[in-house]
Amino acid sequence: MADENQIQTWYDVTRKWFAIIPPLICPVTFAIDAPFGRFAPSKDSIFLVDGIKSWIAMELVSPAAFIYTFLKSPLATSAPVLSLHDPSTFLATLFLIHYANRAILSPLRTPVRSKSHIAVPLSAVTFNIVNGALMGTYLSSHMAQSFLDDAFSNPLFWAGVTMWAAGFAGNIFHDEILLNIRRKAKVKGKAKDDSGDKSKDAKPHYAIPHGYLYSYISYPNYFCEWMEWLGFALASAPLPSFASFAELLATLAPPYLFVLSEIFLMIPRAYRGHKWYHKRFPDYPRDRKAVVPLLF
Repeated sequence: MADENQIQTWYDVTRKWFAIIPPLICPVTFAIDAPFGRFAPSKDSIFLVDGIKSWIAMELVSPAAFIYTFLKSPLATSAPVLSLHDPSTFLATLFLIHYANRAILSPLRTPVRSKSHIAVPLSAVTFNIVNGALMGTYLSSHMAQSFLDDAFSNPLFWAGVTMWAAGFAGNIFHDEILLNIRRKAKVKGKAKDDSGDKSKDAKPHYAIPHGYLYSYISYPNYFCEWMEWLGFALASAPLPSFASFAELLATLAPPYLFVLSEIFLMIPRAYRGHKWYHKRFPDYPRDRKAVVPLLF
């Protein structure tokens, strides 16, 4: 019983800190640029790492932590039922599908990615280990099992799954637009090399993206990812209570924590990236918002 109580305590403490830290970091990151992608340091340094390899490494730890805790099921009364007929396993499969694309398929299809400061993948590894472990622990727990008992007959469950699928598809569609910009730039760069023209732009793989939600916002891939995980949360966990801050911390399940953490950590990046687009491209569409259509 002591071990079970210790695990519950670890879970509750980690969950609460995971709710507190991202909102504290958010205001700071409005003032600084995370040193990767378009904001990667321009000078060579021993602290710069390969953009694609570091991305794969830092993203793979999330599904690894998730699989380990889901199978170990530290807060469950029995081992999980590894069947798609089980709601928890069904949702776990959606989680792993997302990371199969994010951690493996997408980076391997990326023709070029800027180097990253080592601090970025290291901080991402910390976030992903905690998030993956919390999600795996929750989905295999008795709390999730109780909530998901009649999930397949619950319209809200399928509404959440549909929202997850729409967000996942939207994320892929909008990433593909960015990938095509990089592919064209890479082909153009090779043509310059073959012709002997060595002149280069500092950031050859950036251009104004168009299509789908790019007509309205600069970061539709962020917006679609939030929609994806909000749908996942609606399908997998009870709504938190907003009666008080203490009540909110006590009732925020990991799926909702994931959504809120992503919003707090990604909104500043979207804002600064949006400003960068306007500075970089004088003809950038003035009516586009940063990340939420018509609002922000």
